[in-house]
Amino acid sequence: MYKQFQTTPQNTLFSRLEEQLDRKHPLYILSNKIHWDVFETEFSRHYHAKKGRPCKSIRLMVGLLILKHLRNLSDESVVLQWTENAYYQYFCGMDAFSIASPCEASELVHFRNRIGEEGIELILKESILINNDDDDDNNHIGFIDSTVQEKNITYPTDSKLAKKIIAKCKKIAEEYSLPLRQSYTRMLKKLYRDQRFRNHPKNKKRALRADRKLKTIAGRLVRELERNLIAKDVFNEFKKTIELFKSVLTQKRDSKKKYYSLHEPEVECISKGKEHKKYEFGNKVSIVRTAGGLIIGAKSFRNEYDGHTIDASLEQVEKLTGKRPDVLAGDRGYRGQKTSGTTKILIPDAPKKSDSYYQKRKKHQLFCKRAGIEPTIGHLKSDYRLGRNFYKGVFGDAINVMLAAIAYNFKRAMRVLFELFSFLQKVRSVCLV
Repeated sequence: MYKQFQTTPQNTLFSRLEEQLDRKHPLYILSNKIHWDVFETEFSRHYHAKKGRPCKSIRLMVGLLILKHLRNLSDESVVLQWTENAYYQYFCGMDAFSIASPCEASELVHFRNRIGEEGIELILKESILINNDDDDDNNHIGFIDSTVQEKNITYPTDSKLAKKIIAKCKKIAEEYSLPLRQSYTRMLKKLYRDQRFRNHPKNKKRALRADRKLKTIAGRLVRELERNLIAKDVFNEFKKTIELFKSVLTQKRDSKKKYYSLHEPEVECISKGKEHKKYEFGNKVSIVRTAGGLIIGAKSFRNEYDGHTIDASLEQVEKLTGKRPDVLAGDRGYRGQKTSGTTKILIPDAPKKSDSYYQKRKKHQLFCKRAGIEPTIGHLKSDYRLGRNFYKGVFGDAINVMLAAIAYNFKRAMRVLFELFSFLQKVRSVCLV
């Protein structure tokens, strides 16, 4: 049930929370710059007017989402730190310091699912708007690059997947009290020992035999589980699960559609040609950045060719900013497309003979600026949770990259606003003198 929260003066002998904080603090300045009413108006429609338990404050939930990625925290950690940090509480709209927990960590999961991709896009739009005052001159040029957003899965191997299938089959059988002709407990223990130290020349053949045997046992358990589920008339509940198990056990090296995880079957294997990391398991994301360092687009894809991501990325940029950049510069991975709507696509290439020295120099400077998007992606991965995606499914892929971009933009705004505030303080002190 939707409940509107109104801030009222604190009825107490003590001062309000706002009066106890440093007004130069970046979080304090940022909290007064964001248009929180936009979120209140837009997200209130996701709640029923009369039915259900009264909801938590929308500003509180949006604030916690922003702080989570801004400080690179988990859901549990941001809720815990909220009770310890007065600036977090002021950022989320509190009038007085509270020692009580703001909400359960799982409520953040429900809130993300409730507002969906459109809601996260609205927060991204607001993060762009509060940065636009100092970035208007740079909006006619954009830079684009793609990277891999790795999913929170272990490095996949056939033996690991077979082990998980065996464990899941046993769990389902135990849960529904289904009979198993053999549990293979003693045999599995021996096979796990045989798989160790497989890179040693004396152990390699033994480990490969153990892998094959493990796959055979997994297949037997899956078929037996299927028969027992049909006999108990509950097969439809596990139909997709059984089909996934069978696909994993029958896939080969050259199979077209491969599965790399049981709990995240949508994961793609992507090779970006990196020396230190040949394969990455997750999905591809596209980042669009202005010359001033503001992220104006963050879009999730599966494993498309880079050039095929341009149109969708520019559509998102137009939706968020209301206009498209005149020029979009990318690396050579985007070759094959010269224009997208009214936007001209440029990639590094050998200079034309007809180009003047000035034209060659301008192109060189443009692509030198384009290289600035690489450290931006590095910061998104190391500081704002793009390096490891803990959210579930394709929906989690889409919102994680946008939340990382939101945190990056708000951090940029915090730096700019803090520098502006410091400059005004210096000017004021000089005028008073």
